[in-house]
Amino acid sequence: MNQVAIPRESRSPGQRFALLLFLLAIAAGVVYCVMHLLDDLAPVRESSAFPYILLGIALLIALGFEFVNGFHDTANAVATVIYTHSLTPNLAVVWSGAWNFIGVLISSGAVAFGILQLLPVELIIGVGSSQGFAMVFALLIAAIIWNLGTWALGLPSSSSHTLIGSVIGVGLMNQMLHGTNGTSGVDWSQAMSVGKSLLFSPLVGFILAGFLLYVLKLVVRVPALYKEPKKNTPPPFWIRCLLILTCTGVSFAHGSNDGQKGMGLIMLILIGTVPTAYALNKAVTPNETQTFLAVSHSASEALQRYSNGAAPAADARGQVEKYVQTKTLAPDTVASLKGLVDSIDSQIRPSQTMSEVPQSKVRNVRNEMYIASEALRIMEKQKAPAFSPEDDATLGNYKKQLDHATRFIPTWVKVAVAVALGLGTMVGWKRIVVTVGERIGKTHLTYGQGASAELVAMLTIGAADVYGLPVSTTHVLSSGVAGTMAANGSGLQWRTVRSLALAWILTLPVSIALAGFLFWVFRGLF
Repeated sequence: MNQVAIPRESRSPGQRFALLLFLLAIAAGVVYCVMHLLDDLAPVRESSAFPYILLGIALLIALGFEFVNGFHDTANAVATVIYTHSLTPNLAVVWSGAWNFIGVLISSGAVAFGILQLLPVELIIGVGSSQGFAMVFALLIAAIIWNLGTWALGLPSSSSHTLIGSVIGVGLMNQMLHGTNGTSGVDWSQAMSVGKSLLFSPLVGFILAGFLLYVLKLVVRVPALYKEPKKNTPPPFWIRCLLILTCTGVSFAHGSNDGQKGMGLIMLILIGTVPTAYALNKAVTPNETQTFLAVSHSASEALQRYSNGAAPAADARGQVEKYVQTKTLAPDTVASLKGLVDSIDSQIRPSQTMSEVPQSKVRNVRNEMYIASEALRIMEKQKAPAFSPEDDATLGNYKKQLDHATRFIPTWVKVAVAVALGLGTMVGWKRIVVTVGERIGKTHLTYGQGASAELVAMLTIGAADVYGLPVSTTHVLSSGVAGTMAANGSGLQWRTVRSLALAWILTLPVSIALAGFLFWVFRGLF
């Protein structure tokens, strides 16, 4: 099988101009992030420089994870347009980077915080402690090591898969180190939900991409669409438009889904190092604060109706935290949750806005809000207690208010992630492009196959983003290409398929073991 030449880096004046614009946008993004970070830190008064040094190191590692993510996942978005010569590599990277940026900016954050829910609650609320920093560094460094290793072999490994494995590894090691001494491990119900999306999304990609190609052949009888790319020759104009459109969709969907995975960890870093600046959402307006307090009062009254006359525990927050860890409802759990709601209310009510909560109380308020939100989430999932529809709506509204105050992502964080993804794509695209274009099937990737695989990837990732589920761009697109090869009767290169499957199978156990080991090491260092 002859290899299709991947376009060289020679640039026309127009391409050089586009690249220059992209680099200027990257530089502007960096300046924007630095200025807003400094602006956020201006009111903060730390007694030493250590928190700022730790913040800088942690942010560099977190953005390094997103940079490496660009090697793998974002490179998949440009693989078909580069391989089919629909766009030159430089222009494809610029175009994909721009749409990744847009996708990151409009992302909801649901995927980011959904992954964080896998972590033990005591590590989340204690993120500023030595254990909290050990957790963050173990997660990120384990994911980076595995991603770099698979990239060096040219295997489209999944950053999503790796990060989730790292989260599970930290949770398991945390439980092993503490035994049953009031410490939780992994939230396995949430892990199963995330695992299903990672497991079934490649199957969806394989089946739907193959079916779409089959339908395309029946409906669109244009032979040029089903031929392999000619050396250094762009496809017909309408085919080129189709491939650029699907590349755009995958890039946008990737930014809105995969781009979120690092955001949640960056927020943990910010909350842990400078909680007075980031523990509470300072964008909450005075009117929204008053709404929160009104809803808080209603939620307290609703919980009172289900306390069955029990009094709150002496340590109401500790009792609710224990419920979040064990998922077991004790006689005084609801009463203790009411006490926690009242405690949050009493700390916020004297202030006009969230931003005016005294710095000495900010971390405590944020942690109490997080625990209350998690308790309400578990109660809603378990349908226990059996709240009336009216009370269920009231408590659901209160949970939304809590999440609005604590689960937020500043715009500059989104910009920083978009910049890291874009730079990673520029550096590492070539290995993945060759694998996707030539090493999955026994024949070269055709225009129709590339369009079918990317269209399915775009829709699958977009749907997962709506439901707050993480999926792997790499797995969906690679399996989609394999599905089109099977539907086309081209056959698969089983050596590559075995390598991809092996990477998919090994990612979880290796990242679990690596993150668990690093967490154990970093606990001692910190």
